Amino acid sequence: MAEVLVLVEHADGEPKKVTGELLTLARTLGEPAAVFTGAPGTYAKAKAYLAEYGAAKVYVVESDDVADYVAAPVAEVLAKLVGDAAPAAVLVAATADSREIAARVAAKTDSGLIWDAVAVSSDLTATQGVFGGSTIVQSKVTKGTPVIVVRPNSTAPEAAPGTPAEVTVDLTISDAAKGAKIIDRVAEAKSGRPDLTEAQVVVSGGRGLGAAEHFALVEKLADTLGAAVGASRAATDAGWYPHQNQVGQTGKTVSPQLYIAVGISGAIQHRAGMQTSKTIVAINKDPEAPIFEFADYGLVGDLFNVVPQLTDEVEKRKG
Repeated sequence: MAEVLVLVEHADGEPKKVTGELLTLARTLGEPAAVFTGAPGTYAKAKAYLAEYGAAKVYVVESDDVADYVAAPVAEVLAKLVGDAAPAAVLVAATADSREIAARVAAKTDSGLIWDAVAVSSDLTATQGVFGGSTIVQSKVTKGTPVIVVRPNSTAPEAAPGTPAEVTVDLTISDAAKGAKIIDRVAEAKSGRPDLTEAQVVVSGGRGLGAAEHFALVEKLADTLGAAVGASRAATDAGWYPHQNQVGQTGKTVSPQLYIAVGISGAIQHRAGMQTSKTIVAINKDPEAPIFEFADYGLVGDLFNVVPQLTDEVEKRKG
């Protein structure tokens, strides 16, 4: 059975949930082989997690040359492994850094690249949204080793404990790959809420909130549900909420079990970032809002009345 390379997403060695998702998906396609790249000493934090989620093999690259530069060194590592291991496919998460890495790997290996897959079948046919998510298509790479960028939350992570073989990869990173160096890192302030791209429940606010202070309604509902907070592009462009919380084609892609859209019209740009959510609930006072066309449940009403009532009801049921 051919290997399926999975690029490990981690924060200073601590694997992110999407890594478990990709390893679970890889088990349906071949033999999952995790590729860990990070600073010296960071792999120890990831070892148990990768074993728990079924990595049959782990390629380990611990080097300042991959940790201190942007994208290109990791792409060289993956390209080398594609050449040496001849995998069936390479899976990476649809995050900002890994998207760039995937594109570089595809170019280096003269391979086809599939973007934003939400499912991959056993024959490596990927399901993806195109034209801003308005059309769902199935795609398959016809040249080289398929490099597939997978949306977070597309696959439910399932543990499959084992003892993976560990392979230390010795690779001299080229000078060309060191063109962009990371000179500083700033830890993002934690709100106590789940990460937006990994959350099982997301509550997002849009233009209908009318002002930044009204996002307190969204935050209270989100905290009651244990959810992450998102925002439409209109809301972030207006300065009502941070841009890192933007959901949409030019923001983050989410696929939670429950997505609640508060005062969001449902423009195609926003739809592209959340339409694969399992259940979509829309709250909007405009009965003609486009979001009602693809929402599972729609509530036509004034959000300033509806959201507090919904929050109170959730709190009562939790009690």
